[in-house]
Amino acid sequence: MSDTLFGPDNLPYGLFSTPDRPGHRRLGVRFGDDVLDVGAAAAAFGSAHAEVLRAPSLNPLLAAGRSVWRAVRAEIRAWLTEDAHRGTAAGHLLPLSGVRLHLPFEVADYVDFYASEHHATNVGRIFRPDSDALTPNWKHMPIGYHGRAGTVVVSGTPVVRPRGQRKPPNETAPVFGPTRRLDIEAEVGFVVGTPSEQGSPVGLEGFRDHVFGVTLLNDWSARDIQAWEYVPLGPFLGKSFATSVSPWITPLDALDAARVAPPARDFPLLPYLDDGAAGGEPGGFDLRITVRLNGHVIAEPPFSTMYWTAAQQLAHMTVNGASLRTGDLYASGTVSGPERAQRGCLLELTWGGRDPLELPDGERTFLKDGDEVTLSAWAPGPDGSRIGLGEVTGRVAPSV
Repeated sequence: MSDTLFGPDNLPYGLFSTPDRPGHRRLGVRFGDDVLDVGAAAAAFGSAHAEVLRAPSLNPLLAAGRSVWRAVRAEIRAWLTEDAHRGTAAGHLLPLSGVRLHLPFEVADYVDFYASEHHATNVGRIFRPDSDALTPNWKHMPIGYHGRAGTVVVSGTPVVRPRGQRKPPNETAPVFGPTRRLDIEAEVGFVVGTPSEQGSPVGLEGFRDHVFGVTLLNDWSARDIQAWEYVPLGPFLGKSFATSVSPWITPLDALDAARVAPPARDFPLLPYLDDGAAGGEPGGFDLRITVRLNGHVIAEPPFSTMYWTAAQQLAHMTVNGASLRTGDLYASGTVSGPERAQRGCLLELTWGGRDPLELPDGERTFLKDGDEVTLSAWAPGPDGSRIGLGEVTGRVAPSV
């Protein structure tokens, strides 16, 4: 299966059901264009981990910890690749086209960061053209906010255009109605497995012990609602109406070949964020993202340019003693690179609506009803292979 993005070096986890049993959700692992019914396979092979693999959610496996994650991954790889097991495993493979995919885990808390220097600089220049693009704290700590876990939805879920207060520049008072500046943000999400105790920070070295895997994420944004509400406390209703994630969670171990050093830092970091010590593994990931609007490529943001790493984000959001819970999700913030074609949101791509995108189906500054956005990505794998991250798609539905 050397020509697939979902071969034995990947093995992402999801949750699925079949038409004959729509209410029975099962854990699956994607293998090429098939899905392995992991719980049924675990029972057939007599796996010691059959109980967590037969759960109707990924959460029990997430909570089991890194030693179990690695053991289960090794088992599944053996079932799918070793001659002695292939016949049995084949009986539990289902065509991907014949199953329905669901949100793979129960989201506990959701945090969104702002980790791309290119994105933060562009946004600063758009909104504060006469001031410094970056705020004074930006290069000293990862900036983030707490989002709404209950509106994290799986790929394919329609995104209803939100309504709210907005204040057009030519108006003296706010008006109420559907957002006119609906945007996307191409991001990467990290899924927490092992919890931590309240009052006990998780250091940089704890990243692999607590984070299970990676998912593509679209942080939908109503820019006009956001602009009116975010002073002084930050994003709220302009962000909380929907966050779309891929139905597939790629284990961290599948991305070992994609680890890269982050960009050089401009200021000394405080000890809990300082990842420059000798012997530590590279903190960045070489993920190549593609953003499509109605099937047309509009951007290719490189995740390797992110200033703050996922390990630093985890350390920062627990340094005050905040605890981790199984199923916590935290996102990178918009991924953008130095080139125009590498900007991960329409706000940047159109420079606040000033420079519309010219597409085969017409101009776009922000999203129209019926528009469909798809994020896809791949990363370098072992021996020249590629590791695919599951796509995340959402179509804009009219306001209700």
